[in-house]
Amino acid sequence: KGRKVLWLGQRIVVPHNLQGYYLQGLTLRLGLSWWANAAQVYVNGRLVQEGDLFDSNVRLRLSSAVKIGDAFDILLRLESPGHANGALVKAICLYELASQAVNPTAEPAFVADEVNVLQEFLNAYAPNQLNMLAAALAKLPWSVLSVTDRTSFDVGLANLRNELKSLGSFPKRHHIQMVGHAHLDMAWLWPVSETWQVAERTFRSVLSLQQDFPELIFAHTSPALYAWMEQNRPDLFAQIQAQVSAGRWDVSIGPLWIEPEMNLGNGETIARHLLYGQRYLQQKFGQIGSIAWLPDTFGFNWQLPQLLKQGGVEQFVTQKLRWNDSTRFPYALHRWQSPDGTQITSLHSAPIGEGIDPVKMARYSCDWERSTGQTTALWLPGVGDHGGGPTRDMLELARRWQQSPFFPSLQFTTAEAYLKSLPPASLPGTASLPIWNSELYLEFHRGCYTNHADQKRFNRRCEDTLYEAELFASLRTLFTGVAYPQAELEAAWKKVLFNQFHDILPGTSVPEAFVDANRDWQAALDTAWNTRQQAMQGLIAQVNRPSPPHPQARLVAGFNPLSWTRSEVVAVSAEQSQDERACFWQICDLSGKEIPSQPHCWREGGKTYCQIFFRIEIPAIGYRCVWLMPRSTGNPVPPVPGSGSGFVLENERLRVTVDPATGNLSALFDKLYKRDLLSAGSNQLQAFRDQGQYWDAWNIDPKYAQYPLPAAQLVQIFYEDKGSITTRIRVIRKIGQSTFNQLYVLDQGSAVLKIESRVDWRERRVLVKAAFNFNMNANFATYEIPCGAIQRPTRPQTAAEKAKWEVSALRWADLSDTASGNSYGVSILSDCKHGYDAKPAQIRLSLLRGSEWPDPNSDLGQHQFTYALYPHDRDWTAAQTPRRGYEINQPLRILSLDPASLKPVGSPNLPPVGDFLSLPSNFMLSAFKPSEDQPNQWILRGYECHGMSAGLNWQNGLGTTLKQVLNPTATRLNLLEQANSEPTGAISPWQVVTYRFNPAR
Repeated sequence: KGRKVLWLGQRIVVPHNLQGYYLQGLTLRLGLSWWANAAQVYVNGRLVQEGDLFDSNVRLRLSSAVKIGDAFDILLRLESPGHANGALVKAICLYELASQAVNPTAEPAFVADEVNVLQEFLNAYAPNQLNMLAAALAKLPWSVLSVTDRTSFDVGLANLRNELKSLGSFPKRHHIQMVGHAHLDMAWLWPVSETWQVAERTFRSVLSLQQDFPELIFAHTSPALYAWMEQNRPDLFAQIQAQVSAGRWDVSIGPLWIEPEMNLGNGETIARHLLYGQRYLQQKFGQIGSIAWLPDTFGFNWQLPQLLKQGGVEQFVTQKLRWNDSTRFPYALHRWQSPDGTQITSLHSAPIGEGIDPVKMARYSCDWERSTGQTTALWLPGVGDHGGGPTRDMLELARRWQQSPFFPSLQFTTAEAYLKSLPPASLPGTASLPIWNSELYLEFHRGCYTNHADQKRFNRRCEDTLYEAELFASLRTLFTGVAYPQAELEAAWKKVLFNQFHDILPGTSVPEAFVDANRDWQAALDTAWNTRQQAMQGLIAQVNRPSPPHPQARLVAGFNPLSWTRSEVVAVSAEQSQDERACFWQICDLSGKEIPSQPHCWREGGKTYCQIFFRIEIPAIGYRCVWLMPRSTGNPVPPVPGSGSGFVLENERLRVTVDPATGNLSALFDKLYKRDLLSAGSNQLQAFRDQGQYWDAWNIDPKYAQYPLPAAQLVQIFYEDKGSITTRIRVIRKIGQSTFNQLYVLDQGSAVLKIESRVDWRERRVLVKAAFNFNMNANFATYEIPCGAIQRPTRPQTAAEKAKWEVSALRWADLSDTASGNSYGVSILSDCKHGYDAKPAQIRLSLLRGSEWPDPNSDLGQHQFTYALYPHDRDWTAAQTPRRGYEINQPLRILSLDPASLKPVGSPNLPPVGDFLSLPSNFMLSAFKPSEDQPNQWILRGYECHGMSAGLNWQNGLGTTLKQVLNPTATRLNLLEQANSEPTGAISPWQVVTYRFNPAR
């Protein structure tokens, strides 16, 4: 391994015979298979073939009609993969008839394959006929083999085929339909720039082959690729459009913008994959995609059937669960049901990247019927991962096997036509398809929840900031008439969607791919951030407010992007010339009354800076204005205790003790419910050796727990702030060469203990988890998934349950002991960490890894993230944990503005405190934006988040401010913004709903 080069050479000389069979005049092919990062094949000094890890099987024609003694000098250059040993796996000479049309004569190798195919079907359906097959084989006239003539033996082969013809009924009652396919990763072991080149080569190759093989039907996903072709290769794009119109190029498998990761992005991004993907297909090809084709995504969240169905998709196809490392998924064809009850037909397909291998295809056909009862199977010929698609040799082989009397009927079709040919979920007199009512968890690639933490953080920040940008820009347009930046925000969304590809967001690509990704993440984030800031300033300019009470007063505007009233501690900064031991600034309401605050001041660069903490209450999707004013006498900065008094954070709700020797939490007491919560030290930073896995970046070592590393060493602990508004304790620890700088934060009135973290990560092949140990005995842990939640057992019983030893979540995971009458729980909240494991009294959050392939420097450097503890009475629904998860990700947004710079559009028309939306406690807003197609209409989307029914009354749901500009009568839509017939106000448990509003005037 390690990209080492191996040269292999051999002179192949055509002998007189093989086992006595005369070779003169036959076609000679060289069959090669390798496991190599790069491969070149030279014949007689000329480069004739190149390949890689994916294009790794070839049948090279050395001569169309050999002569005895012909010599061929073969030279192979193989470069090993970076992560695994390379190998020449197979090298074989294949002698075939010059004309591959099947006639009464066929060469021994072809007949041998036919016999193998027959054996597969007889084993499956008529094992009692195997004796007949053996008896017929025994009649072959081996004695007539001649080194100068093969006629007599060929007659014997022909007689064998005639005798076996009656057995051909077993394969012939089966059908194999084919779709030419080329899986193409947007980035993986190559940068995105190479993806465009590979896609162009693949598409041109398919179009060229279709001229010689008009039966070839090709299918490809990813509207993002088609859009690039349209812009950069318009001639090629026009040819693709023509083939789509002719029914020879299938775009039904492309409803999503790309083939994304499906566990780490939120539900709204899945909605945007469908919205933008389907709109593109409709605009450019006159149809939408009916099949979610996700062969390589690393597992699928439980809400996907509902989201897909609302996006116009009827079927779901993957082959990835074939990769499971512990259990075999029980169904090949089934109905997949999401938590709200939506069902979609799901097919677990044949592997991608296959050729025309008759024995393998026969075996798959038998397995397919055994699993599903269906006699028609789908095969996907074509080189994949790095593009390529079907090859000429594949198509020639397919034509030959189409004519064999011992092979299932073989023909090309579209994926959509094949799936429509399958029976409905239930037919009179037939068994219903089985129903799978859970996530499709991939028992593999568990490290993807944690690897390349920068991608996870970028994704979360972009998702949240785009939501806020659309929300506040929409409100600004409604109240001021300023044009909404639709094109800019759509372009930002598409950058985010592209980077959610299943080898970018999971962090499993080469370094060059992340250079591209980080550039686009940042560009999308900048667009969203600037749009949000401008929109919030534009709204505040419309506020009818009193004159500033002081010439130096600044207007502080707090915005709440979430749909419930929030009262939280925030901070605003200012500069002063006086001593840092006191703060000469104060926070006042608009009437001039001082609001209690707590300053934190410091000297830097010869100047004094103050950060002023204060609590502010802001209505749902609303804002509130206060003043930041100079004061004549300084407000003393609260003294920071020394270490002799112990390290304690305490407010009305919680009392938290930090161990001065380790930096761990040593006690956590809920003062309201009189509970000691910790059974052992918590926020323990536990490190483990994590190496030896074949797919390094993808996989956590299943035995990692057997290889613990030394405990984190405390470097420093001290109070950073302690006052009536907030208390903060900083803890600095080392693991190996890495530094964890963490700030425990407990604010006034809060039941959430935040742990703000900055890490300088230097470890390789190490996994670090934050462990929390509780006084409870929970049977289940609950985890947030896109638009919902899922329960997983803490005492796994089945093999499939035990395989879920590392699982994913979005913003929160919860451990609640609800078996006893006095139920209680603790939620872990996170702003960009996704990997968890849980036991009845413990939950751990995976923080960082240190994989070395395919990116040798993965995660090295600086990281910033926040996670938090939220103790609560009863279960997570009663405690409103989903809200707490959103709050840690989307804090109140604070603007400090010069009031003179705010220029309203017309007369100020907004009150000093504004409320725009107020929604039920179990309904979560996920989007508020303009309609894609209907001018001056507005889209609101959200989902029920507790598993309970909800009702929306827009007369009450639209705040008094928003009802000035929006009509509270709504139309129910799907994700494609098309009207449906569902009731407007009633929302079922776990349901995703979209509404359209008209302006009030």
